Amino acid sequence: MTETVKSTCCYCGVGCGLLIDTDQGKIVRVRGDPEHPANEGRLCTKGASLHLTTRPDYRVLYPELRRQRARSRQRVGWDEALDFAAERFAAIIAAHGPHSVAFYLSGQLLTEDYYVFNKLVKGLIGTNNVDTNSRLCMSSAVAGYKQTLGADAPPCCYEDIAFADCLLIAGANPAIAHPIVFRRIEDARAANPGLRIIVVDPRRSETAEIADLHLPLAPGSDIALYNGLLHVLLSEGRVDRDYIAAHTEGFEALEQSVAAYAPDVVARLCALPEADIVRAAQWFGSAGAALSLYCQGLNQSSHGTHNNAALIHLHLATGQIGRPGAGPFSLTGQPNAMGGREVGGLANLLSAHRDMANPQHRAEVARLWGVPSVPERPGKTAIELFAALTSGEIGAVWIACTNPAHSLPDQSQVRAALVAAEFVVLQEAYGNTDTAAYADLLLPATTWGEKEGTVTNSERRITHLTAAVPAPGEARHDWQIAVDFARRLGRRLRQPAETMFPYDHPEQIFNEHRETTRGRDLDISGLSYALLDSLGPQQWPFPAGADRGRRRLYEDGVFPTANGRARFVLVEHRPPAEVTTAEHAISLISGRLRDQWHGMSRTGTVARLFNLDDEARLTMNPADLRRRGLADGDLARVHNRRGSIVVRVARDESLARGCAWLPMHWGSQFMNSPGANALTVSARDPFSQQPELKHAAVAIDKADLPWQLVILRQAGVGELAALPMLERARGLLGDFAFATVGLYGRGAALVVFRAAHAEAPPESRLREIDRLFGLDGDDSAIVYVDHRRQISKRAIAPDGRLIGVRLAGETQAQSWLKEVMADDSLDAALIRWAVAPIGRRPGKLAQRSRVVCQCADVSQAEIAADLAAGATLTSLQEKRGCGTFCGACLPELREMFAGHAARAGIGGATSA
Repeated sequence: MTETVKSTCCYCGVGCGLLIDTDQGKIVRVRGDPEHPANEGRLCTKGASLHLTTRPDYRVLYPELRRQRARSRQRVGWDEALDFAAERFAAIIAAHGPHSVAFYLSGQLLTEDYYVFNKLVKGLIGTNNVDTNSRLCMSSAVAGYKQTLGADAPPCCYEDIAFADCLLIAGANPAIAHPIVFRRIEDARAANPGLRIIVVDPRRSETAEIADLHLPLAPGSDIALYNGLLHVLLSEGRVDRDYIAAHTEGFEALEQSVAAYAPDVVARLCALPEADIVRAAQWFGSAGAALSLYCQGLNQSSHGTHNNAALIHLHLATGQIGRPGAGPFSLTGQPNAMGGREVGGLANLLSAHRDMANPQHRAEVARLWGVPSVPERPGKTAIELFAALTSGEIGAVWIACTNPAHSLPDQSQVRAALVAAEFVVLQEAYGNTDTAAYADLLLPATTWGEKEGTVTNSERRITHLTAAVPAPGEARHDWQIAVDFARRLGRRLRQPAETMFPYDHPEQIFNEHRETTRGRDLDISGLSYALLDSLGPQQWPFPAGADRGRRRLYEDGVFPTANGRARFVLVEHRPPAEVTTAEHAISLISGRLRDQWHGMSRTGTVARLFNLDDEARLTMNPADLRRRGLADGDLARVHNRRGSIVVRVARDESLARGCAWLPMHWGSQFMNSPGANALTVSARDPFSQQPELKHAAVAIDKADLPWQLVILRQAGVGELAALPMLERARGLLGDFAFATVGLYGRGAALVVFRAAHAEAPPESRLREIDRLFGLDGDDSAIVYVDHRRQISKRAIAPDGRLIGVRLAGETQAQSWLKEVMADDSLDAALIRWAVAPIGRRPGKLAQRSRVVCQCADVSQAEIAADLAAGATLTSLQEKRGCGTFCGACLPELREMFAGHAARAGIGGATSA
């Protein structure tokens, strides 16, 4: 019997509501929750595919421990695992003090998980060495809000998009990274054709395609641009002097400073047309309501805090804050980075937006926790923490729900730090992460669909989640693991851990966290699990006695500062931490793809999420490609003093010369290098300590790797199922100068392995590779070998059905073979063409039908067939699911139905 549970998506910080359908303890389907305010039923492709990620493959199902580094981990029971961890941590603390251990957490934990860890580290152990991967994405947004507005509190809500007259999107690509927010932008444009959209991005991104004005600024020149916009606003009298006088301080000094940022000066610094700078300022300054949306392009910078502040200045100077359609709105990168910030889950924060450096705040938290004191000494932030592992200052690290061996910059140093550590604990749901290889103790944690607790999205909206299915194997909830460890460690440290951690249900933790917020800017003393279940997700603040949360902050012009005034701060243009040189002449920037997320430990298990991008590609301006003798599809070596990777290139005419773009998702699980972060720099912002992940100076050369290999293998069962085969293929990555592995397909998943090398391996090695992929049978094999040209091809087609191909030395047919194998559409009579040197489909083979609905993976041919059979839009949605997720395909679906009705001479189809 199917049951339905409400939840949220576990990817970006939009916080989309989900309906999870379960059958016999398994998740079988997900749908957007039409009652959730964040998405109103819409889902992106990743969210719509979540049910496909719940297979047990790659899940950590029981604790594993190695007592010596030279040995492999072995299965152990929970008592042995946690006792061993408590002994090691206690021994290191006894020998070197509490600051010799550290914890590194994740914005994907629930708020209750975060709260327990924070209390464990700062309250029980007595160190502030607890940081999180939110340091990598949101800490500059936090510091920017605090420097200007006084608190880490996004003042806007999603519905403001519909009320804006001018939308400034800076350092963000919501069309890809926050698709449901982008749907709102499209809706706003449709409802208000006069809406002016300005996109600030060095790259002409998918979001920039809908912009009325695209400002492709030079990487790192954000402050110069926003100071320049303020200069124009001042010179044209478009600032609100009354608002500035009544509600802010520090404007006089900033006004004098931005006098130096005239449009001609800014044009040179930003590599932008002077007229476009003036136009952007005029649009912003003349808008009835101006809203800015921004993300990692501003944050991941060595001056990210001041990038944020410079943008917020525009709102304060024009009074564009605290009313519908207006304000600076930071888009969150993870599903609960906000919740982690609320409980003080960073090395410089304490619960409920309290500051570590404030003695009164430390005393308040100590009193709430029932401990003598909270340590004053600042904790190690992410980059510092891993450097301290290398130096030996920190001996043991506990990592939960994150993958630093992929996500941190300067990966060679990070991985060396994990090797140098005395003891590494990894608390994780998935075993297929780069970090797992370094874990001495691996602890199985529950994940999406299995947990209960709360999350907070970008608009300060808290949702209560309940588990849809039980935990697999011996997995435990993150808060349970932390509580059990705290009690065991407390006994060894002779601390009252039993009374400090009395929890046996997450609601107890939530209630304690709630009490820490009473009277604070994020007061949620009026919330409870029961209220969230009855009224639905609520925004904070929601104090006791309130009947609803507050949509917008600062409507009264009063800010959470000592004098109630917002602050203008002096910000000056600074170049990136690493500037280009003659030797490293290319600015490398990075970003996200629509269908993958972070390091792909979850999305990388779903074949259809590879269909748009099945390998990492470096995009460059065509002139930069030609200068290096490169063409579309060639392999290039990208390198600097920190590392080197080999990757395929593609042309992008919208990129400025001297700039290249690389997706950040691919790491050592999917290619034979750590990916983009092999090259990034660990330089960080002085206020937020966020590293400059968005820019590195690199050299790019053509990789001379003439021998190439492509393997396409349709998934079977058992050892030949997609994920076991994918895992075995990873063992080949290190054998070649270039190698990638991934999935592809719709109904039938393909494993796709590509490699290139300076010379061909011996035929015996190819036969070994054939056996690994189940391509070694002779009964149904088609073989072509040309020893002189070092070409060897093999196709396997039992019963006239092509299930596997290995192309070595010549690989032109890979693209069309991949498509027909994914569709299982190759006629038996055409199988012989599988080993032919042709780059196009054989003449008699129909072209693949275009996919109309990416979320449900529904093609134009499938929709046409249903139309011919008499389907209505409603019945098509019920059968195929198209148009029921993000909604982007609905206009085309309606056009197809209207066209069919006109041709057939019948009435209009059912609308949706």
